[in-house]
Amino acid sequence: MEATAPDHRFAEDYRLAREIPRDGLTAWRAAVAAEVDLAPGATLLDVGAGTGAFSSAFADWFGVRVLAVEPAAAMRALIPRTATIEPLDGRAEALPVPDRCADAAWLGSVVHHIGDLPAAARELRRALKPGAPVLIRNSFPGRCARDLRVRFFPGAERIVDGCPTVEQTCEAFAGAGFARVALHAVPQESAPSLAAFADRIRRDTDAKLRGLGDAEFERGMRRLRTAAEQEPDRPAVSWMDLLVLA
Repeated sequence: MEATAPDHRFAEDYRLAREIPRDGLTAWRAAVAAEVDLAPGATLLDVGAGTGAFSSAFADWFGVRVLAVEPAAAMRALIPRTATIEPLDGRAEALPVPDRCADAAWLGSVVHHIGDLPAAARELRRALKPGAPVLIRNSFPGRCARDLRVRFFPGAERIVDGCPTVEQTCEAFAGAGFARVALHAVPQESAPSLAAFADRIRRDTDAKLRGLGDAEFERGMRRLRTAAEQEPDRPAVSWMDLLVLA
């Protein structure tokens, strides 16, 4: 389906507001490298690739081939199409890839958008080589206190509470033969300062902020701007979980 102009604007806003600068992802590179050996020539399946920030990062970091699966045409159009990155129209429950084609799968901030997690788990089992891991980067209920959005917009925690828990995610994947291998909290620098982080916020592109009322959102922005004035040199470091299943 061809993307409309509003879709393209949303995708551009999403990229500006949500993509973390590559320098801010150093800890994620190390965390992934500690869990899976992604040698040059391996294939990574990026499920719910968005605008391709992590697809590009994995290709650059590890020299792997990336199959970047994204259902939204406007988002998919922004994924770089290169010799090592192939954008594909698809979704987690129906992956447009051959059996046993991937050495690892990456699900970045996407678990809460998947309508049928057990079906997605079965598809990943089909698409992955035996023993290949699923790497899930997400905010989970009860584990999001160090997310900056939760710190400054406390109501965002109730949005996270509506997402699958670690236990529910593991249960959904267990039916396809996956077991929990590791769970780590990983830091990421979203912006060089809290002021820069505040400038980047786009409420409608962020699932954690869209559900807030107007007054609640404005209180959060005032809280964030105040903290930025008090700590002008503090980088905007947030934390998310890396859940590894295999």
